[in-house]
Amino acid sequence: MTRPIVAVLSSVHPAFDSRIFFKQCRSLARAGYEVELIVPHEASQMRDGVRILGLPVPASRTQRMFRTPFQVYRAALRSGATVCHFHDPELIPIGLLLKLRGRHVIYDVHDNLASDILGHKPYIPALARWPLSIGARIFERLAALIFDRVVAATPAIAAGFAKHNTTLVQNYPILAPGELADDDYERRPPWALFAGMISAARGIREMIEAVALVRGAGSMRLKVAGTFSPASLLQEMSALPGWRNLDFLGQQSREQVDRLMTQCRLGLVLYHPDRSHDQAQPNKLFEYMSMGLPVIASNFPLWRDIVEKTGSGLVVDPLDPHAIAVAIERLLANPREARTMGRNGWEAVRTMFNWDVEAAKLLSLYRTLIPGVVG
Repeated sequence: MTRPIVAVLSSVHPAFDSRIFFKQCRSLARAGYEVELIVPHEASQMRDGVRILGLPVPASRTQRMFRTPFQVYRAALRSGATVCHFHDPELIPIGLLLKLRGRHVIYDVHDNLASDILGHKPYIPALARWPLSIGARIFERLAALIFDRVVAATPAIAAGFAKHNTTLVQNYPILAPGELADDDYERRPPWALFAGMISAARGIREMIEAVALVRGAGSMRLKVAGTFSPASLLQEMSALPGWRNLDFLGQQSREQVDRLMTQCRLGLVLYHPDRSHDQAQPNKLFEYMSMGLPVIASNFPLWRDIVEKTGSGLVVDPLDPHAIAVAIERLLANPREARTMGRNGWEAVRTMFNWDVEAAKLLSLYRTLIPGVVG
């Protein structure tokens, strides 16, 4: 029997995005689908049973918004895919065109689009944000009714779409095989970790200011892995006094980040409060937990509920560098307590917050679109 072809589409995300490639694409390939990941990338290649079709990497935001989507569209048609599963709001018009061409279309929603326009799109003029936010939300909801399925990354996102065609597939980490390797935890150097997109809204200033306030901060290091957004933020942050306690590592591979998590003593997830963050479930929070790292997280009610109920770390006001510093001092000064928190987080991921559970939901969804084939 010919294997059904699935085209996974993105004009924004990197080829090896954690949710798109490592979780969804590999799960679909293992289930027997022929998976083609169509994404801007330096070169086409095969990896883990997934065919990556590399499109030209856009040189500007304008190219990414107006040229890349049509390159994605043409490649999706050429793929002969039965199902087209796309991951960016910019591709909604492309999803509608693919639906008109007879494809099954899935819209994977990672973030709250309307809130992002209001708070996380600095290139949009302030006066235009509210009307654009309202218009984008209406357009997104209407388009979602036309698509075969909507996949939502969090319960808050799922609540914004029609129940009849929305599936919640949360962004929990992939379970590592075997037991937690943390025998060396109390001997690790006093390092804290932040990994991911680096921005003001994700608390980079407060983290840098906090490490400057940590008592005995001379030996304490903040390891930061990722890219600054916007790029000009790097120069601004490097002028802060706490920068001398920071090691900026740049963009790191999945394997490099995993290795960092086995070397550090705690992980930071200190997003600022706003409409899109309060109900988010950041992948990084659960990844830290999955590697046995105690976390220091923003004190949003949802995050507090996760962290305190599992006993996996501490929550603080993300806008208060002093409170962040006190939390860091507590975990560094009490390695046994910190190790226990890390183990609690690892156990919570092993039993509740893991990708195996979510992959089953994704494959069940695909069986409704292509019944009786694979998955």
